[in-house]
Formats: sequence, C-alpha cells, structure tokens
Amino acid sequence: MCGRIPETERRHGVSIIERVEEERNVDFEDTGVIMNTLLLEIGTEEIPAGYIVPALKALEIKLIQKLKDARIEHGSARTFGTPKRLAVEVRTVADKQTSITTEVTGPPEKVGYDENGEPTMAAIKFAEKVGIPINKLNVCETKKGRYLSAVKKERGLATKNLLKTILPEVISSIPFPKTMRWADLTVSFARPVQSVMALLGKKVISFEYGNRKSSRFVYGHRFMKPGKIKISEPGEYLGALRTANVIADKDERKKRVLEEISKVAADLGGNVLQDDELVDIVTHLVEYPAAVAGRFDVKFLELPGEVLITSMREHQKYFAVVDEAGNLMSCFIAVNNTRAKDMALVTKGHERVLRARLEDAMFFYKSDLQIPLDDRVKKLKGVLFQAKLGSVYEKIQRVQKLGEYMAAMVDGGSNFKDLVSRAVWLCKADLVSQVVVEFPKLQGVMGRVYASKANESESVSSAIEEHYRPTCSGGQLPDSLTGAITAIADKMDSICGCFSAGLIPTGASDPYALRRQGIGIVQIMLDKTLSFSLCGLIENSTAQFKEIIEQGDREIFGKVYTFLQDRISHLLADEGFSKDVIASVVSVSIDCIPDVWNRVRALEKFRGEPDFESLAGAFKRVVNIIKKADSFEGIQVDGNLFQDESESVLFETLKDVKNRVSTHLEEGHFDRVLLDIAILRSPVDVFFDGVMVMADDPAIRNNRLALLGEIATLFENIADFSKIST
Repeated sequence: MCGRIPETERRHGVSIIERVEEERNVDFEDTGVIMNTLLLEIGTEEIPAGYIVPALKALEIKLIQKLKDARIEHGSARTFGTPKRLAVEVRTVADKQTSITTEVTGPPEKVGYDENGEPTMAAIKFAEKVGIPINKLNVCETKKGRYLSAVKKERGLATKNLLKTILPEVISSIPFPKTMRWADLTVSFARPVQSVMALLGKKVISFEYGNRKSSRFVYGHRFMKPGKIKISEPGEYLGALRTANVIADKDERKKRVLEEISKVAADLGGNVLQDDELVDIVTHLVEYPAAVAGRFDVKFLELPGEVLITSMREHQKYFAVVDEAGNLMSCFIAVNNTRAKDMALVTKGHERVLRARLEDAMFFYKSDLQIPLDDRVKKLKGVLFQAKLGSVYEKIQRVQKLGEYMAAMVDGGSNFKDLVSRAVWLCKADLVSQVVVEFPKLQGVMGRVYASKANESESVSSAIEEHYRPTCSGGQLPDSLTGAITAIADKMDSICGCFSAGLIPTGASDPYALRRQGIGIVQIMLDKTLSFSLCGLIENSTAQFKEIIEQGDREIFGKVYTFLQDRISHLLADEGFSKDVIASVVSVSIDCIPDVWNRVRALEKFRGEPDFESLAGAFKRVVNIIKKADSFEGIQVDGNLFQDESESVLFETLKDVKNRVSTHLEEGHFDRVLLDIAILRSPVDVFFDGVMVMADDPAIRNNRLALLGEIATLFENIADFSKIST
C-alpha cells in the first residue's frame, strides 16, 4: 500500500547508504495515437532470384520485432519484391510509442528522512534519479517494511523519430548467402543499393543508408519506364509502380507469369510442362513478365526428354511445351523482363541461344553412346569418393557385395541376385559421361537411359535411376525391389564408411548427407516391408572397412546402430506417436524395421486400455527387481521349489501365455501379443502379495528371480515398459 508522506509520519533517519532501487508495477497507458501505414522500399541492382523470398521474410520479421521492442503499436505486415526492390508495408502503425508508468521503490523511509522529518541525501538522490520533485515521493508498505517510492512516467516518443534509427538497422540486418560492398562505403547488401523510400503515412522518414538518402521516390521499370515516381502515401505504391510497368506484388506477378505462359502454349497447340519451381524462379527474375514462343529443330527431339528439358530449363529458364499426349513439342516458352517493340527479334535471339545449347547436348549424348557402360565403370577408378574411402570404383565393389548379401535374403525371383549385382555395378557409370558432367542433376537419369540403350534389363535400368532416391525429405522412394536393394546398399556403405573414417555428422555439419541417407534406408525398408536384419546389414557393411577403422568393429557398429535408432525415433515422432512409447520400443530392438512400426502402433493402441497403468506398473516392478538382483542366468524355474500357490499359478499361466505369444509373434500380430501378456497382470500382483522374492534361501530366491526373468523376457519382445510414463 502506497501513499503520500504525511508530516506526522516521518521517522528519524540514519546514515545515508547506497541502494539499488527496484522497478515494480509497470502500466502501459492508452495514448489515443493516430495510426498510419509504414512503407519501406530498398531499390537495388539486380538481386539473384533465390535471395528474394528469404530476404523478404527476414525483412518482415525483423521490422516487426523492432517495432515491438520499441513499444510501437502496429497491425499486419506484408512484403513486395522484384529483382530490383525489396519492400515491406506495415498497417496501422502508431505515431507514438506507448507511454508507460512505472512504480519505483527506493530506500527505506527511515533512511530517506532524518529525525526531524527532513529528506536526507538518500531521498534527494532517489528523487533526482526518478526525475520528480522531492515532495512528490510516496511511502509504500512492503514485506520488508516502509519504503520510499515514486511513480515514474515515461512518455512515448514520436514513431517518426524512432524509425530514423530502426529502419537502417533493419536494412543492415537482412541476411543474404553472399553480400557485397560498393564504392568506398562500409555498408554491404546483396547488390548495391540505388534508392531508399520510407514513408509513415504521408511523411518521409529521413535517414541515410550508405550514400543514399531516404525519400518518397521510387523508380519504374529499368527499360520501359525508368524515371522517378513520387509516392505521396503508401496506398499509392502498387498502383504507381504498375503504371510504370513494375508488378511489385510477387503473388500478382506469379499469376501473370502463369497466365502468359499458358496463353502462349495454347497458341502453340500444346500445354506448358508443369514445373512449379521454374515458375517461382522466373517470377523473381522479372518485374514485368512478357512471354514469347520459340521453336527449335525437330531433330533435337531425338534427345532424351530429360536432356532436352534440362537444357532449356537450367541455363535459359525456358518452359517446355507438351502436346495432349504429354509428348514434348519442338518449341519452348521464354519469359522476358520487358515487352520489346519487335518481339519477333527477341524470339530469334532466344532460338539462337537455345540452338547452341542443344547442339552441345546432342554432341555429348551421341558421344556418350559410343562408350560401353562397363568401360565407364573402369573410369570410376579415377574418381575419388573420399580420401580414406577410396575411389567410386572401390565403393561400387563394396556396395555390390552388400547388395548381393541383401538380395540373398529377399524373395525377388530366381535371378534377383544377378539383377541387383548388375544394377549396383552400373549405378555410378554415368558420373563420367559428358551429359552428366554438363548437367549434374541428370545423374542416375542418364544412367537409366544409357543402360536401356545398351539393352540392359528394365529392372537394372530403372534401379540405376532409383538408387539415388529419396533425394530430399518426403521425396519419392524406389519403385522396384531391385532399385530399393541397390539404394539401401549404396546408402549403408556411405554411412558405415564415413563413420569408420571418423566423418560422423555433428549438430552443425553433415557434409555427406548421412542423416538423409539414414532416413532413406529406414523409409525404403518400411515401404517395401523388408524384414531382414538391420544389425546384420550394418555388420556386413562395417566389415569391409577394417583396414581404416581406428576403433574396434563393435564400437563403429554401436555408433551406426545408435545413429539409425535416432533416425527411426525422429520419423516415429513426426508421425505423432508418443515419445515415451517410441523410446520404450526402439530401446529394445530396431533390427526389423517394419516390426518397429507395428510394435509402436500396437503399444500406442494398448495404452488406451483401462488396465494399462496397473499392468505397466507391475512390469516395471518386475524389471526393477531383476536389475537389482545378482546374476541368476542359466537357472531354470523348478516347480518343486515353489512354496506358495501364487508361484504355481503364475508359472502355469506364464507357460500358456508363452505359447500364445510365440504364435502371434511369428504372425506379426503385436496387438494380440500385448493382450496375451496382459493376462499376467493379476497373477503377478498375487505373486508379489504372496511371497518375498528376495528370500533368505538362495535356491528359493534364484528360482523366483528366474520366474520373473522369464516374464521380463516375454514382454521385452515388444518394449521396455520401464520407459513408459504412467
């Protein structure tokens, strides 16, 4: 409780002491301020297309955070961007900071006033610090006694003045993969800054960035309307730029791109080959999209479709056109950044450039076809995979052994092992082809094409392309079993090889993409229901690296096992399973990947049963007793040593349950296994109530421990119940 100090209540003082004051009870006042729209545009030289979207997201986030930190009320924000400008608009920005009222506690009352009730130096200094007259001090009752206090009001500053500091800081903080400096300036940006426009309502926010002063002017299209454009207030921005042939709204511009290319494709009698990624790239390459159609010689249709599309897409950013049947047509669509007076001349330029590209591609392709695939494999001896792990040729030899090992355990047909062996042998051959050197993204694809041209079987040809899958999170998995086995063998070799060479992923580094490859192995085995031993696969792979393993084989095995165990846990968590259920299952075994998922699903479902908590509690008690007991391995349960009926009942029930569990485990019915095990809950409870497990007689004690051990072994086929929260 606080109040003004009555003269009659002033107490005798003591010597002046230094004290750190506390701030309490901060109240924000409604200032009733005017709301305006804030608009910032940074005009630059051409920014790379891939930089724009991340930069706009950062610009919005950082500006909003700065406004929040400065206590400036604001509404929603949105961004605009082209290759030559980054802009952000924030609605309903207050013209002043929110004022705050703070109650500050000072020294004790007896320190602040002397025996005559006069303020001491402590009170005077406190009043000076909070910026109020000495007679405005109050006294508050606190848990520690009576203390001097003051109400400190901090009135909000004008937003316009605060933005003079905030906006340059925001511009400087935008992250880019690479930045540059220009002239003799100390500031840096993705590309040199040419202009800065900053408005709060109709007022200009004055500041400098580098050698550019902020203003209310922006610039139109570089070629079609390059002059200055005056922006009186933020609402004019998009419209003013549109009249200057700049579509600053990226969504509107993307829509225009789609409309333009669709119209041109229709005029050609075809459809645009869907390529969402290329649409996004082109959207950020232009300010005013103007599409034109071009044609190329029909002879280039002899090229594989992937080569033709990549030649157009990668270097020129051209869209391919297909007919109603989905076949490539001898034409393309280019999106220009300007609508020239003579678009036919522009089209001829595009055709001339593409013709040269396609001639090169045709030469590379035909040259590649002259070299047998087996000869290409030999050339892999000169391609280094990793210094400690040898060449790609040596990797192929290891992967081939691993693939044959897996093929022997899978029912893929009479010659399946030979198909896998051949697919592995040829899967990297295209790395030394001229087309893949020119277009690295076509690795695997060209391997399939060349294998097919060399009359390899369809299984082998498709497996060569599929063995790289999945190439990204959520990516397509191999379609064929041959491709699946080849992919697993290749990925496992990379993981075990890198671990053996000490190239283990860290939190900040995974240069060989081992996490993605580990996830790929698990996803493929799950997708194809491959139930062979994961432990056996790891052991066979690590055995091929004995010469470079500095640690023991078992230590490398353990690290790889734990690594894959973590990948499995992450995948299960992503699917929404409970973390404790996941931990209880994967800690028991991940040897059979499909069974891991089946066990998690069964346990998650079983967890909803009414008696689950009491059942889990009983099993936890069993495990805890066994962990604390001395070794009783090798001891068989002897019915003649039973002293209580509860022991006999539990033993007979256990024998019946074991038979049922064995049958259901063979069939993979883990939900039924759990229901069978649940039958033991009541006999276990009666057993614990009826006997002392740790009896004085060693024979009786070990017999009872052996009985509990059999129970523990039974449910360890599913999960470690001690890890489940109850």
